[in-house]
Amino acid sequence: MTATMSRRERAIATAELELGLADFWHDVDTNWGRNAGDYYAPEAVYASGRLLLEGREAIQGFYSWREGRGERVAVHAFSNFRAEFDGQGSATANWYMLLWAADGEAPRESEAPTRISRATETFRWDEAEQRWLCTRRELVNLFKGGAQLNFS
Repeated sequence: MTATMSRRERAIATAELELGLADFWHDVDTNWGRNAGDYYAPEAVYASGRLLLEGREAIQGFYSWREGRGERVAVHAFSNFRAEFDGQGSATANWYMLLWAADGEAPRESEAPTRISRATETFRWDEAEQRWLCTRRELVNLFKGGAQLNFS
């Protein structure tokens, strides 16, 4: 990454981050998040409400735990993705997550989103893997409703 990115370079890097996020949520929604840990750096932190996961293994363990609880329907949508780059191989992204989720099999009754959250993520460029890895994801819940997942 150069100290000053051109508009085109920023657009490409932003698209790479956004594609990674889409791939991550697709895996979570359709594959129980079995590959979720791959999106994160080994030292990553995931924070959302009372949930605090430290390290790639802990993050992956959360998705394994969730799968073990049984059938669940979830749709994670995101919008307003925006990324800033420091020119040193790091980035910060902000976006909004809309989550519809309920235990049980599809189809579920439609309701307002279970949660709407503001997300802030930091990334580092991994030269060996030639891709961005999330080092921190923090979700701040702005709205909640419907069925809630108890993390305790």
